[in-house]
Order: sequence, then C-alpha cells, then structure tokens
Amino acid sequence: MLKPVCARVIKVIPRTYNVKSVQVAIDGPISFKPGQFLRVRLNNDDNLERYLSISNSPTEEGYLEFTKKITTSDFSQALSALKPEDILSIEYPYGAFTLERAGNKVAFISGGIGITPIRSMCKFAVDKKLDSDITLLYANNSLQDIAFLDDFKRMQEEYNRLRVVHVLCERQMEFSCVVGRINADIIKKEIPDYIERSFLLCGPPSMVEAMKNLLSSELKLPANQIIIENFQGY
Repeated sequence: MLKPVCARVIKVIPRTYNVKSVQVAIDGPISFKPGQFLRVRLNNDDNLERYLSISNSPTEEGYLEFTKKITTSDFSQALSALKPEDILSIEYPYGAFTLERAGNKVAFISGGIGITPIRSMCKFAVDKKLDSDITLLYANNSLQDIAFLDDFKRMQEEYNRLRVVHVLCERQMEFSCVVGRINADIIKKEIPDYIERSFLLCGPPSMVEAMKNLLSSELKLPANQIIIENFQGY
C-alpha cells in the first residue's frame, strides 16, 4: 500500500482554454515510470480526490506534473484554483501502462486529455533517444482542444522516430491534420505496418473501448498487442 506524501505546488500551467497542468515538488527523490499515474487529494478532503496520469517524463527532474481538463466538478474547480506554495497530498506511482511493455514499434491512439501518459512516454523516448519507432494518432474536436501541441511539435523536430498525426473533427486552415474520426481506414493509411506494432490506447472510456474493438475485430490485431489502462482519470 502506497503512503500519501505532501506535495507543494510549484507552477500551474494552462495547456488549452480548459486544460491545466500542475507541477509539484515533494521531499526526497522522485521515482516513476513514464505512463504511470498518481492519486491526488486536495484540501485534505476525501471528496476532492482523483487518479490522474503523470504528464511529465522522469527525464524532467525535480517535479511531478499532472494534467486535467477543467470541468464544473468540485474537484476541477479546486484544482483550477491552486496556486504556487499550496499544499496537497499525492500517492504514487500506480499503473502498468508503460512504454517498456510495448517493444520497439509503438502506435499510440489517444483522445483529448487521454494524451497525458502518452506525453510522458514520448518525452522519455525523445530525451533518452530510444531505438523506438513511434506513431501517435491524437484525436480532438478542433485545434484549440489540442493539449501539448507545441511540445509534440518540438519532440518531432528533435526525434525523427516520432510521428504525430492529428485527427480533428473539423478542418483547420494551414494546419496539417486528418479530418474525421479514427477508423480502420485512417489506421491503415497512417500506420501501414500496424500489424507489427503494439497499440497503447488512452482516452475517454468509450473511445478506448471502441478502438480496442476496432483493432481486434476489424484489423485482427492479437490481444497481446493492445495495451490499455483501466482507471477513471476524467
């Protein structure tokens, strides 16, 4: 059983109009694997508690970062109100949704704020210059909904083994994207060697279930090549 530790807010970063990242420091060494998650409790209140993915990489030392879409829930509103030097409680690390399970040929499929553990894994691969071949299909409604847009642009520039394909519901002027919803045809076109890859899926539960069924039923991918994390971090 993991023990809660006190964490001090260092920085709160707006990622989009309705997504924020919170960076915290803790006493002692910070140790986790890219893709893992933590439990956050705010205001010492059991009702203000959520499991959230860690969105920074272990290579980004000295802090832990978690990222959430801000909704009208009490937890979201309390998180949105955090400021530097505030104290909260965390337990970590949890989960086995990690890059080391995937092998060298990886495909990520993500939607919305489900990108957070994938951002951690991609940043780790870039910083460590891993011998990995990574393609990410990242679905959002529109350009303004894309979290970590600039981060992924920089990562692709630094690491030619990472390719990011943005899939949007509406076409954007002067922005390279696929228009529509992720389906078998898009996967076949954008990841022609899909049968050779491990697929890591993260996003809203309904999307993850749909993508899992698509990969197994339509694209005939073996079950051991489909990796998901079962937790409600939304």
